[in-house]
Amino acid sequence: MYDLGIVQRWTIPLFLLCYDIIIFMIEIKGVTKKYGDKKALDNVSFDVKEGEIFAFIGHNGAGKTTLIKSICGIIDFDEGEILIDGKSIKDEPIACKQIMAYVPDDPELYEDMKAISFINFVCDMYDVPTETREHNIKQYAEMFSMENELNNVIKSFSHGMKQKVALIAALSHEPKVLIMDEPFVGLDPKAIFDMKEIMRKIVNNGGTIFFSTHILDMAEKLCNRVAIVKKGQIIKVGDMKKIRGDKSLEKVFLELEAK
Repeated sequence: MYDLGIVQRWTIPLFLLCYDIIIFMIEIKGVTKKYGDKKALDNVSFDVKEGEIFAFIGHNGAGKTTLIKSICGIIDFDEGEILIDGKSIKDEPIACKQIMAYVPDDPELYEDMKAISFINFVCDMYDVPTETREHNIKQYAEMFSMENELNNVIKSFSHGMKQKVALIAALSHEPKVLIMDEPFVGLDPKAIFDMKEIMRKIVNNGGTIFFSTHILDMAEKLCNRVAIVKKGQIIKVGDMKKIRGDKSLEKVFLELEAK
Protein backbone atom coordinates (compact mmCIF):
# COMPACT_ATOMS: atom_id res chain seq x y z
CA MET A 1 0.00 0.00 0.00
CA TYR A 2 1.35 3.41 -0.96
CA ASP A 3 1.71 6.06 1.77
CA LEU A 4 -0.43 8.88 0.40
CA GLY A 5 1.12 11.23 2.94
CA ILE A 6 4.33 11.10 0.91
CA VAL A 7 2.59 13.03 -1.86
CA GLN A 8 2.33 16.03 0.44
CA ARG A 9 6.10 16.11 0.80
CA TRP A 10 6.84 15.75 -2.93
CA THR A 11 6.74 18.38 -5.61
CA ILE A 12 5.24 16.62 -8.62
CA PRO A 13 6.40 18.11 -11.95
CA LEU A 14 3.41 19.50 -13.79
CA PHE A 15 4.43 17.87 -17.09
CA LEU A 16 4.06 14.42 -15.51
CA LEU A 17 0.43 15.17 -14.84
CA CYS A 18 -0.23 16.47 -18.34
CA TYR A 19 1.47 13.88 -20.56
CA ASP A 20 1.59 10.12 -20.87
CA ILE A 21 5.05 8.69 -20.31
CA ILE A 22 6.26 6.89 -23.46
CA ILE A 23 8.14 3.66 -22.83
CA PHE A 24 10.20 2.21 -25.66
CA MET A 25 10.31 -1.59 -25.50
CA ILE A 26 12.57 -1.97 -28.54
CA GLU A 27 15.21 0.63 -29.41
CA ILE A 28 17.26 0.10 -32.57
CA LYS A 29 20.16 2.54 -32.80
CA GLY A 30 22.36 2.74 -35.88
CA VAL A 31 22.43 -1.00 -36.49
CA THR A 32 24.61 -2.22 -39.36
CA LYS A 33 25.08 -5.85 -40.36
CA LYS A 34 27.51 -6.92 -43.06
CA TYR A 35 27.94 -10.15 -44.99
CA GLY A 36 31.32 -9.67 -46.59
CA ASP A 37 31.17 -6.36 -48.45
CA LYS A 38 27.37 -6.30 -48.56
CA LYS A 39 25.39 -4.40 -45.95
CA ALA A 40 22.27 -6.39 -45.08
CA LEU A 41 21.39 -3.61 -42.62
CA ASP A 42 22.71 -0.08 -43.09
CA ASN A 43 22.52 2.26 -40.06
CA VAL A 44 18.98 1.19 -39.10
CA SER A 45 17.35 3.24 -36.34
CA PHE A 46 13.79 3.36 -34.96
CA ASP A 47 11.87 2.61 -31.75
CA VAL A 48 8.91 0.41 -30.88
CA LYS A 49 6.70 1.66 -28.06
CA GLU A 50 5.11 -0.30 -25.27
CA GLY A 51 1.54 -1.30 -26.06
CA GLU A 52 1.67 -1.06 -29.86
CA ILE A 53 1.58 -3.36 -32.86
CA PHE A 54 4.43 -2.42 -35.18
CA ALA A 55 4.69 -3.71 -38.77
CA PHE A 56 8.04 -4.16 -40.52
CA ILE A 57 7.63 -4.44 -44.27
CA GLY A 58 9.86 -4.73 -47.31
CA HIS A 59 10.47 -6.95 -50.32
CA ASN A 60 12.30 -10.28 -50.08
CA GLY A 61 15.97 -9.73 -49.27
CA ALA A 62 15.41 -6.20 -47.92
CA GLY A 63 16.77 -7.07 -44.47
CA LYS A 64 13.63 -7.91 -42.47
CA THR A 65 14.68 -11.31 -41.15
CA THR A 66 18.23 -10.11 -40.51
CA LEU A 67 16.96 -7.33 -38.25
CA ILE A 68 14.45 -9.56 -36.49
CA LYS A 69 17.14 -12.15 -35.70
CA SER A 70 19.43 -9.35 -34.52
CA ILE A 71 16.72 -8.05 -32.16
CA CYS A 72 16.28 -11.54 -30.74
CA GLY A 73 20.01 -12.09 -30.25
CA ILE A 74 20.13 -14.96 -32.74
CA ILE A 75 22.74 -13.28 -34.93
CA ASP A 76 25.28 -10.58 -34.09
CA PHE A 77 25.54 -7.20 -35.80
CA ASP A 78 28.61 -5.13 -36.61
CA GLU A 79 27.64 -1.64 -35.47
CA GLY A 80 24.99 0.03 -33.35
CA GLU A 81 22.90 -1.06 -30.39
CA ILE A 82 19.61 -2.82 -29.75
CA LEU A 83 17.83 -2.35 -26.42
CA ILE A 84 14.96 -4.47 -25.15
CA ASP A 85 13.11 -2.71 -22.32
CA GLY A 86 16.23 -0.63 -21.76
CA LYS A 87 18.65 -3.58 -21.72
CA SER A 88 21.28 -4.34 -24.37
CA ILE A 89 20.73 -7.53 -26.35
CA LYS A 90 24.53 -7.81 -26.59
CA ASP A 91 25.39 -7.13 -22.95
CA GLU A 92 22.34 -8.68 -21.24
CA PRO A 93 20.99 -11.29 -23.68
CA ILE A 94 19.37 -13.52 -21.05
CA ALA A 95 17.52 -10.63 -19.39
CA CYS A 96 16.27 -9.53 -22.80
CA LYS A 97 15.18 -12.98 -23.90
CA GLN A 98 13.34 -13.63 -20.63
CA ILE A 99 10.65 -11.14 -21.66
CA MET A 100 10.57 -12.00 -25.38
CA ALA A 101 9.06 -14.64 -27.62
CA TYR A 102 10.14 -15.20 -31.22
CA VAL A 103 8.14 -16.95 -33.93
CA PRO A 104 10.14 -17.49 -37.17
CA ASP A 105 8.67 -17.64 -40.66
CA ASP A 106 9.70 -21.29 -40.96
CA PRO A 107 8.94 -23.01 -37.63
CA GLU A 108 12.16 -24.43 -36.18
CA LEU A 109 10.85 -27.13 -33.86
CA TYR A 110 12.16 -30.41 -32.46
CA GLU A 111 10.28 -32.59 -34.90
CA ASP A 112 10.68 -35.88 -33.04
CA MET A 113 8.93 -34.46 -29.98
CA LYS A 114 5.20 -34.48 -29.40
CA ALA A 115 3.65 -31.03 -29.70
CA ILE A 116 2.68 -30.90 -26.02
CA SER A 117 6.21 -31.92 -25.00
CA PHE A 118 7.72 -29.14 -27.08
CA ILE A 119 5.32 -26.54 -25.68
CA ASN A 120 6.03 -27.66 -22.11
CA PHE A 121 9.77 -27.58 -22.87
CA VAL A 122 9.46 -23.92 -23.83
CA CYS A 123 7.36 -23.20 -20.73
CA ASP A 124 10.01 -24.91 -18.58
CA MET A 125 12.68 -22.56 -19.96
CA TYR A 126 10.59 -19.59 -18.88
CA ASP A 127 9.63 -21.10 -15.49
CA VAL A 128 5.91 -20.86 -16.24
CA PRO A 129 3.86 -22.11 -13.25
CA THR A 130 1.87 -25.29 -13.86
CA GLU A 131 -1.54 -23.66 -13.44
CA THR A 132 -0.66 -20.79 -15.80
CA ARG A 133 0.75 -23.01 -18.53
CA GLU A 134 -2.14 -25.46 -18.40
CA HIS A 135 -4.63 -22.63 -18.74
CA ASN A 136 -2.74 -20.93 -21.57
CA ILE A 137 -1.99 -24.12 -23.52
CA LYS A 138 -5.63 -25.18 -23.32
CA GLN A 139 -6.85 -21.72 -24.34
CA TYR A 140 -4.59 -21.34 -27.37
CA ALA A 141 -4.84 -24.97 -28.47
CA GLU A 142 -8.61 -24.69 -28.59
CA MET A 143 -8.42 -21.33 -30.34
CA PHE A 144 -6.16 -22.79 -33.06
CA SER A 145 -8.15 -26.08 -33.26
CA MET A 146 -5.10 -28.05 -32.07
CA GLU A 147 -6.47 -29.55 -28.84
CA ASN A 148 -6.74 -33.02 -30.40
CA GLU A 149 -3.29 -32.85 -32.03
CA LEU A 150 -1.01 -32.03 -29.10
CA ASN A 151 -0.09 -35.66 -28.39
CA ASN A 152 1.04 -36.23 -31.96
CA VAL A 153 4.65 -36.01 -33.14
CA ILE A 154 5.53 -32.65 -34.72
CA LYS A 155 7.09 -34.17 -37.87
CA SER A 156 3.64 -35.49 -38.83
CA PHE A 157 2.24 -31.95 -39.02
CA SER A 158 1.73 -29.68 -42.00
CA HIS A 159 3.52 -26.31 -42.17
CA GLY A 160 0.42 -24.56 -40.87
CA MET A 161 0.09 -26.92 -37.91
CA LYS A 162 3.76 -26.45 -37.04
CA GLN A 163 3.19 -22.70 -37.16
CA LYS A 164 0.32 -23.12 -34.69
CA VAL A 165 2.55 -25.12 -32.33
CA ALA A 166 5.18 -22.38 -32.48
CA LEU A 167 2.54 -19.76 -31.72
CA ILE A 168 1.07 -21.72 -28.81
CA ALA A 169 4.54 -22.20 -27.33
CA ALA A 170 5.35 -18.50 -27.73
CA LEU A 171 2.07 -17.27 -26.28
CA SER A 172 1.92 -19.72 -23.38
CA HIS A 173 4.70 -18.01 -21.41
CA GLU A 174 3.00 -14.60 -21.75
CA PRO A 175 5.87 -12.60 -23.28
CA LYS A 176 6.11 -8.88 -22.73
CA VAL A 177 7.51 -8.50 -26.26
CA LEU A 178 6.31 -10.74 -29.10
CA ILE A 179 8.45 -10.76 -32.24
CA MET A 180 7.25 -12.61 -35.33
CA ASP A 181 8.57 -13.10 -38.86
CA GLU A 182 5.69 -13.61 -41.32
CA PRO A 183 3.42 -15.16 -38.64
CA PHE A 184 0.40 -15.59 -40.91
CA VAL A 185 2.13 -17.73 -43.56
CA GLY A 186 0.52 -21.16 -43.68
CA LEU A 187 -2.33 -20.32 -41.31
CA ASP A 188 -5.94 -20.99 -42.31
CA PRO A 189 -8.45 -18.10 -42.33
CA LYS A 190 -9.85 -18.87 -38.87
CA ALA A 191 -6.38 -19.08 -37.34
CA ILE A 192 -5.47 -15.73 -38.96
CA PHE A 193 -8.61 -14.14 -37.50
CA ASP A 194 -7.89 -15.61 -34.06
CA MET A 195 -4.26 -14.50 -34.18
CA LYS A 196 -5.27 -10.93 -34.93
CA GLU A 197 -7.62 -10.99 -31.94
CA ILE A 198 -4.83 -12.36 -29.74
CA MET A 199 -2.48 -9.60 -30.91
CA ARG A 200 -5.01 -6.91 -30.05
CA LYS A 201 -5.55 -8.43 -26.62
CA ILE A 202 -1.80 -8.57 -25.93
CA VAL A 203 -1.26 -4.87 -26.64
CA ASN A 204 -4.42 -3.90 -24.76
CA ASN A 205 -2.81 -5.57 -21.74
CA GLY A 206 0.41 -3.59 -22.19
CA GLY A 207 2.39 -5.98 -24.37
CA THR A 208 4.34 -5.06 -27.49
CA ILE A 209 4.29 -6.76 -30.90
CA PHE A 210 6.83 -6.35 -33.71
CA PHE A 211 6.32 -8.42 -36.84
CA SER A 212 7.13 -8.60 -40.53
CA THR A 213 4.52 -9.31 -43.16
CA HIS A 214 3.78 -9.15 -46.87
CA ILE A 215 0.03 -8.88 -46.18
CA LEU A 216 -0.12 -5.10 -46.40
CA ASP A 217 -3.87 -4.62 -46.08
CA MET A 218 -3.78 -6.57 -42.82
CA ALA A 219 -0.87 -4.50 -41.51
CA GLU A 220 -2.73 -1.33 -42.47
CA LYS A 221 -5.77 -2.28 -40.39
CA LEU A 222 -3.96 -3.94 -37.49
CA CYS A 223 -0.89 -1.83 -36.75
CA ASN A 224 -0.27 1.44 -34.94
CA ARG A 225 3.05 2.16 -36.66
CA VAL A 226 5.13 0.84 -39.54
CA ALA A 227 8.69 0.85 -40.85
CA ILE A 228 9.52 0.20 -44.50
CA VAL A 229 12.95 -1.21 -45.31
CA LYS A 230 14.65 -1.21 -48.72
CA LYS A 231 18.11 -2.62 -49.40
CA GLY A 232 18.90 -2.64 -45.69
CA GLN A 233 17.88 0.99 -45.09
CA ILE A 234 14.76 2.39 -43.45
CA ILE A 235 13.06 4.57 -46.05
CA LYS A 236 9.92 5.36 -44.06
CA VAL A 237 8.90 4.98 -40.42
CA GLY A 238 6.09 6.42 -38.35
CA ASP A 239 2.41 6.41 -37.47
CA MET A 240 0.40 4.22 -39.85
CA LYS A 241 -2.20 6.90 -40.57
CA LYS A 242 0.43 9.53 -41.31
CA ILE A 243 2.45 7.19 -43.54
CA ARG A 244 -0.63 6.27 -45.53
CA GLY A 245 -2.22 9.69 -45.81
CA ASP A 246 -5.19 9.26 -48.15
CA LYS A 247 -3.63 6.21 -49.87
CA SER A 248 -3.50 2.53 -49.05
CA LEU A 249 -0.35 1.14 -47.43
CA GLU A 250 0.09 -1.03 -50.53
CA LYS A 251 0.08 2.06 -52.77
CA VAL A 252 2.58 3.88 -50.55
CA PHE A 253 4.84 0.83 -50.43
CA LEU A 254 4.85 0.36 -54.21
CA GLU A 255 5.56 4.05 -54.80
CA LEU A 256 8.53 3.96 -52.41
CA GLU A 257 9.82 0.73 -53.96
CA ALA A 258 9.71 2.30 -57.42
CA LYS A 259 11.99 5.21 -56.44
